[in-house]
Amino acid sequence: MLLVTHTGHPHEAGLDEAGRGCLAGPVFAAAVILPSDFSCTYLNDSKQMTARRREQARTEICGHAVAWAVAEASPEEIAAINIAQASYLAMHRAVALLAVTPAHLLVDGNRFRPYFGIEHSLHIGGDATFQSIAAASVLAKTFRDERMQQLAKQYPQYGWEQNAGYPTPRHRAAIREYGPTEHHRMGFRLL
Repeated sequence: MLLVTHTGHPHEAGLDEAGRGCLAGPVFAAAVILPSDFSCTYLNDSKQMTARRREQARTEICGHAVAWAVAEASPEEIAAINIAQASYLAMHRAVALLAVTPAHLLVDGNRFRPYFGIEHSLHIGGDATFQSIAAASVLAKTFRDERMQQLAKQYPQYGWEQNAGYPTPRHRAAIREYGPTEHHRMGFRLL
């Protein structure tokens, strides 16, 4: 069972990202503030959930959250500032979009660039520990997967509808055969 809160404050926001290890597409991040009575029994780290369960959880989260937001950093931004800084940028953008100012940020991972005036805590494996981080994990992943499916219609040879831009053998073979697109992360080892 995932924990509801870390600090006990009702406006604690969970933050997570998706797509950090991809060869193509933006990195997405989400920030989610859940009500204290939120309950979704199958909510977990998005990587541990089936696509169907993630979509069900997304509906629950978006319908019941106190506030939620999803943001991204582009491949150009990733190339300019590196993937870690781009992940923090996407997280900051998500926090800035929240309709409610959080009192505390729960961040999945072991590093974060502090957000202006809001205390944060880092939690390795936080998406398998705290509901709000798990919810952010689900939103970041489902919104990013949706974007990659849209991009796959323009570039079907790369298989993004299945690999979401991750470095699969098919994706690398397509890069060798067709070359990179403007959506590929040029600072990454593509081949």
